Amino acid sequence: MNRALHIPKRWRLVARFTAALGLAGAVILTGLPGIPVEHASAVPTSAKLRPGTGKRCDAKHLGKTYGKTPSNSGFPTSAGTNFDKWNGDPKNFNFPLPGKAFDGLKAPTAAEQTKARSKNPDPEKNVDAWEAQAKASGDPADKAMEIYARYLLKPRPQSFERWFDKIYIRNEINNSKGASFEGRLVKDFQLIGPDWLCEVYVDIFDENGKRIGWRKYDAYNQRTKEFNEFKSNSELRNKQLTQDRVVAKSMPDHTFRYSGAKNFSKGQRNKIDTFNREVERMRPGKTNQVRGFQRQYNAIPQTKPIRGYSRYDTWFAPGCQGGPAGQVRLAAASNCGTRGPLNDRVNGSGRTLNEAKQIQAEARRLDTRGTLPRGGPGGVDFTTLELRYVGGLAKGKGMQYSMKADMMPVSDENPGYGGQAKMQLASDAMFTWLALTPEKFWVNLNPDEPDRIMDSKFASTDAGRVLLEADLRMKHDFYNAMDPKTDLGKRYWAALPKQNGYPCMPGLRNWIEPKPAKVREQDGGIYILDAPLRLKSTAQKTITQGPGEPICDPDEAEIKAAQRVVDSMIVPEVERTINTAPQYADLRRVYTSRVAAEWIRQQDAKKPTDFRSIINSNNVKQWPLRAPNQNWDKNELFKRYRKIYTDGEFTYQIDTDHGVQVYIVGGVDFSKQPKRNISRVRFNVENRTLDTTTRTSMKSDDTSYRDTDTLYLGGDSSGDTSGGGTDPTPTPTSPKPTHSGTPTPQPSVSHSGGDTPAPTETPRDPGGDLAHTGSDTPIGLITGIAAAVIAAGAGLVWWMRRRRSGTE
Repeated sequence: MNRALHIPKRWRLVARFTAALGLAGAVILTGLPGIPVEHASAVPTSAKLRPGTGKRCDAKHLGKTYGKTPSNSGFPTSAGTNFDKWNGDPKNFNFPLPGKAFDGLKAPTAAEQTKARSKNPDPEKNVDAWEAQAKASGDPADKAMEIYARYLLKPRPQSFERWFDKIYIRNEINNSKGASFEGRLVKDFQLIGPDWLCEVYVDIFDENGKRIGWRKYDAYNQRTKEFNEFKSNSELRNKQLTQDRVVAKSMPDHTFRYSGAKNFSKGQRNKIDTFNREVERMRPGKTNQVRGFQRQYNAIPQTKPIRGYSRYDTWFAPGCQGGPAGQVRLAAASNCGTRGPLNDRVNGSGRTLNEAKQIQAEARRLDTRGTLPRGGPGGVDFTTLELRYVGGLAKGKGMQYSMKADMMPVSDENPGYGGQAKMQLASDAMFTWLALTPEKFWVNLNPDEPDRIMDSKFASTDAGRVLLEADLRMKHDFYNAMDPKTDLGKRYWAALPKQNGYPCMPGLRNWIEPKPAKVREQDGGIYILDAPLRLKSTAQKTITQGPGEPICDPDEAEIKAAQRVVDSMIVPEVERTINTAPQYADLRRVYTSRVAAEWIRQQDAKKPTDFRSIINSNNVKQWPLRAPNQNWDKNELFKRYRKIYTDGEFTYQIDTDHGVQVYIVGGVDFSKQPKRNISRVRFNVENRTLDTTTRTSMKSDDTSYRDTDTLYLGGDSSGDTSGGGTDPTPTPTSPKPTHSGTPTPQPSVSHSGGDTPAPTETPRDPGGDLAHTGSDTPIGLITGIAAAVIAAGAGLVWWMRRRRSGTE
């Protein structure tokens, strides 16, 4: 019936207004609720600058006023474009976040609830009383009571922990982060003197001239009549853009600029460009009425953690690995646990996609001032999370760490999730590599050796599980690369040597081993710049028979010829898959943890660290197989492998000299761990600002490497994020910042010997040490690891056999 399609009158008015401004209906319908209105059903039609609005930016943010606005004041404005980008290195700015020090508080007990309500029967006055007492005493116990009193002001639909994180801390961030970013821009771009006002209000009116709402701008230039909106996450809100369209229509002599502290995404750039085109149509002959400006900043929260009130996690914390199962606590309680931006992002991610979507939607709803990190809680692709720096080792200090991850391209629709599991795996793997003695680091999928799959202790850990599963996965991908239906597979079968007209190759053993990793030791730690993996293959015979009847018995020359074909065609393709494909992400994750662990071993050998009691203890009970893999069994995986080996996994029809023939075709060796320590000069050229990015990542929850979409997130055992930024204290006579420049080129990363195949025999590096660097400077890192992990026997044996048929 037509009733189902009835549109209320006020919606029809909104639709007409949308058409008048040339806007999409979806923009208006989602934008209107964001306009602060006294009459929600009224249609905004005009706007006017509120008389007496705003405060001078210099007085507000710098605490003093200047007699005139300098000639170099303001943001860069290039001719012929509506978007400018600063090419300099990122800068930091501080913002106060003292409440974060209480993120370890648990829900108040009945006794604590009674105490929290005890100051005054009036809930509001009770909160005020606790606030006053907390300020006067400086006692964190009083502050905790104030927080509890706020939570108990009224019935809450959410738990205390969720309220604290999503409401209390979010409000504190909203109130301080945006204002601090505003102050940073006032300083850096000389928004001083009488021309510049901050926090300027424009009132919104309906068709009858009645005020129905307002729009607040971060800064306004009274001389140029430019409205400025500052976004620390470079994400524009549709609600505010809806208001801006009303302002643009009503105030035709005013322009707009949106400045962001991060890269504007393609979608955000499109919002700016779309609005600009609309305004240009309103104002014939005028161009670039709506501008964007991008300048990289990292926000540093100022929080001093308080033991007993702040949350500390056990990840990468040697002092927290004690407790049950006979483990001994390895450091003083005051040094147990880690904190940092990475921990926060990980703890704030959902365990499932649906949970992540709920968290993302709630965060967007509560983010009233655009202070979320880019992409919101779901902005990190946790599947790409890898350890890239460890340092700060000293007795009683735990360690510092930084991890690298990509951003999710469309986080609102497909947010990242599962951060805790990936973080746990990286941390557990590092401790596993430290705890087990090197002779236990082997896995072996050989159909002839069911009793020698892997060490039993290694098999009880997720690190061991990941290696053995990667071995089996690699076998599958090796099969798949031979598919004659693909161009590569077709060329591969055609290139093999033939015996009696049939393509012929021997059984193969294939395994994964490290290529030389590129690292840099400096700043009291190790930067893991690149840790590629290599696929190795060699001919090998086994007693266990594969499926069908052998097709050929290759001689030595045919074996070598077939191996050359395998090495030149199949191996590179599968190796590329191992180093890039999502199904090997866990393998790459545990490998970078291995690099870090071996560096820790060597540092501890020089001087005691908090890891000393863990190293070579052969006790891995604290890092067991975790859910959902707690029941994983190496023998079950071996059974799967052996069935595939004896029965075959892929059946291919291959053209031979005798017509179409059916072929049936069916591990990881970290014994070598070569590393190359590049020189400082090369490090600075190829990885410019990576050192400062890494340090910042331990304090900021949105640290990108230069202007890329690669995030660095870290933490340490102190969790103190104080410092690291700069506070605005400019003088109007300072020279104008350079708004242009040529970025330093980043040459492709390579090093001598990096592509040299690792020897199949025991490496001949001097003293069993690592290979030399491209700078010929050997690093005394991971000595002896080359002989540590032995993936003995046939990691993977391939058989090509002919299936019997009644016609043969």
